[in-house]
Amino acid sequence: MVRPHHPSLPLRIGTRGSPLALWQTRDFLGLITRFCPLLRNAKAFEEHTILTSGDRIQDRPLADIGGKGLFAKEIHEALLDRRIDFAVHSLKDLETALPSGIALACTLKREDPRDALILGPGIETPCDPAHPFDCLPHGSVVATSSVRRQSQLLHARPDLRTTIIRGNVQTRLAKIQDGVAAATLLAFAGLKRLGLAHEADIVLDESAMLPAACQGIVGITVREDDLALRELLAAIEDPEARAVSRAERALLAALDGSCRTPIGGRAIALPDGGLAVTGLLARVDGSFLLRRRIEGRQVDAAALGQALGDSLRRDAPADILC
Repeated sequence: MVRPHHPSLPLRIGTRGSPLALWQTRDFLGLITRFCPLLRNAKAFEEHTILTSGDRIQDRPLADIGGKGLFAKEIHEALLDRRIDFAVHSLKDLETALPSGIALACTLKREDPRDALILGPGIETPCDPAHPFDCLPHGSVVATSSVRRQSQLLHARPDLRTTIIRGNVQTRLAKIQDGVAAATLLAFAGLKRLGLAHEADIVLDESAMLPAACQGIVGITVREDDLALRELLAAIEDPEARAVSRAERALLAALDGSCRTPIGGRAIALPDGGLAVTGLLARVDGSFLLRRRIEGRQVDAAALGQALGDSLRRDAPADILC
């Protein structure tokens, strides 16, 4: 059997330009160079920052301009055009059906996937973690561009109102301090990675806010035919992240939801080799919310996600999934 050649240097890495995206990219480079000493040469990598449509268009909801795939479209194009060799993504922003010729080659160890509640000036931290939204005054405005967060928030507190907020983590935190809304919700993983965990007034239990599928996981894409790079990346993949991401992405694929469809998903690896997968499907206004859990074996991760998605789809009102 002929083994693939080693990747040719320098390796060109594609990434979005936000502070979080750059942190994730450089953390990944640290991991891969620790694993492969031959890549510790300062000239082993070229970092290519790519402006995506999702980053460029900040005044409209993602659902109105094409969905979360807009955070990867230009990066996919650079990969297929051979301007870069691989790319680093927040896996929750990567569409479930990748373009022909592109493969998800590696998933990295998951950071805390929960959401965090960030409160504006004058609002005190809730004293009861089981009811985190009770601290918000009646009729308060919460800033979020996520229909998943919006639906769960309004299901718990129908009196609240939401407004769109876009931009990187630092921009959103600054807007809340400036009083554009009473609160916002951010991924705790991003806050931790940026050294901003202290900005979270409360980290939300998943019973109050089920995370997005693959939240907290970094994924690496390559050209499907680049066997040398795929072999290298497979050696540093986190097995648990692979299992849970396969289940969660299969859940999304089964529901075939758009950015207008509130979907949550979280898979947890169990000590006995099992896997527990929780899924959520809701109406944007919070008037309907269906949540279910399924358990099985980690080796059946994709099948579990598919079965859970099929179950949610079967019992959801016709208007939620078109």
